[in-house]
Amino acid sequence: MSPHESFVLLIVNPAAKKFSWRKITQATNLLRQAGYTVKTLHTEKSGDAECFAKRAVDEGISFIIAGGGDGTFNEVMNGIAYAGIKVAILPLGTTNVLAKELGIPEDVKGAMRHAVSGKDHTISLGKIRYFRDSSPFTRYFCLMAGIGFDGRSVYGVNPWLKKYSGKLAYVLSGLKNLLGSPFERLKISINHLEYEGYSVIIGNASKYGGHYTVTPDANLFRPELYACIMRGKRRADFLRYSLGIMRGRHLKFADVLYLRASSIMIEGNAHIQIDGDYLGHTPASITVAADAIQMVF
Repeated sequence: MSPHESFVLLIVNPAAKKFSWRKITQATNLLRQAGYTVKTLHTEKSGDAECFAKRAVDEGISFIIAGGGDGTFNEVMNGIAYAGIKVAILPLGTTNVLAKELGIPEDVKGAMRHAVSGKDHTISLGKIRYFRDSSPFTRYFCLMAGIGFDGRSVYGVNPWLKKYSGKLAYVLSGLKNLLGSPFERLKISINHLEYEGYSVIIGNASKYGGHYTVTPDANLFRPELYACIMRGKRRADFLRYSLGIMRGRHLKFADVLYLRASSIMIEGNAHIQIDGDYLGHTPASITVAADAIQMVF
């Protein structure tokens, strides 16, 4: 490796549930043993990982490892999309869905083995335009976008409880959500055809919330998305959808639509989450960002 190629920037999130400085020291030592010069930056607040990644682009850094959960990787990839920088992951989050999707071990030694000895892969992303505080924004997502029940459940997650209980925080928010105010109908345009529903999950990857699969045909390596539209509006419907996803039977329900999509427009009044973190509010438009990221695993 040239000196430029042997440098790696390790961006770590100390707030990740499975983070420890012992793991970071172990990862750093393994990288140095593999011949890399390592610089470590740790985030202190939301948005830091993206800022570090953008700065790395400006500085000509060619390899980044994102140490954290799916949200940390989301920030990093938003900072380097289409920049040609290679990225690997050190899974330290609550569920580490991306690691499960790609078969990357969630222990430090296994993850670093994939980072230094893995092959380069090009993956596609979803690109979403949405509103926050009445202002338009654009973001990329790697795994999924959830609008409606899914988005509102993430919106209601207690950050402290998430830090110390992990998945339980999402379960409790979902249960509270079931007892909350009714959901409003969404108008959903997919590939210029009109549909209606009360919640929708757009998948760029097959896995969701761990080992569950909401959009089983979605694949990071193909420039296409899949939409799972839930058309029921009763509390009992959302409970049934949740249990159906857990059992892998939701796509057999008569009131669930499952469609391949390249362009999606969602109008209505709903919260949005991407890659497990809260994003903003509808209306939103979603398209495919083909071949956006170079991953090593």
